[in-house]
Amino acid sequence: MSQEKTTEGAWNVVVTIAENAFRDAYRLLGRWGRVMRTSFYNVLTVQVENPHTFLSEFAAAVANTPHLLKVISRVVPAHHTFHFLTREEFEQKMRDILHAWLPELAGASFHVRIRRRGGRKVLSPRAAERFLDDMLLRALEAQGTPGRINFDDPDKIIQIETINDRAGVSLWSREHRLNYPFLGID
Repeated sequence: MSQEKTTEGAWNVVVTIAENAFRDAYRLLGRWGRVMRTSFYNVLTVQVENPHTFLSEFAAAVANTPHLLKVISRVVPAHHTFHFLTREEFEQKMRDILHAWLPELAGASFHVRIRRRGGRKVLSPRAAERFLDDMLLRALEAQGTPGRINFDDPDKIIQIETINDRAGVSLWSREHRLNYPFLGID
């Protein structure tokens, strides 16, 4: 998994916490990396060394202590992260990331989902989702491995989490969603 070099305020995990669980969530997540507050209610970010390792370790912690999900509602590690200031910059950086995932999306059903926090003037989630879905469909068709959009039970979901001018992007299979329900990916 490639990521940007860590900078001040950089993150690669977005966490939604339960009501009145800030201290517990902050303490719990601190074992994996640097936990940061956001300006959004019940949303924290974490900079972990390896998102794959974090995901499996967090899943093991939940299996051993199921009540953790009363503290943490949703956890989404990002496979790639980047800054963006304009819609065009967002689209170009997403195009580069998604083109690298074309082999994994070949012949698959999928959709793009964006959870935007901040940046309303820059990014419209629904318009961006449609743009990225269409771009992927065209690219897959051009390489002779057409895909299809499916919202009910797709093979893959591309999840994009934004917090102001930073985005985290991940690609999740059906198996990921079944094995890690705390991802909250729809």
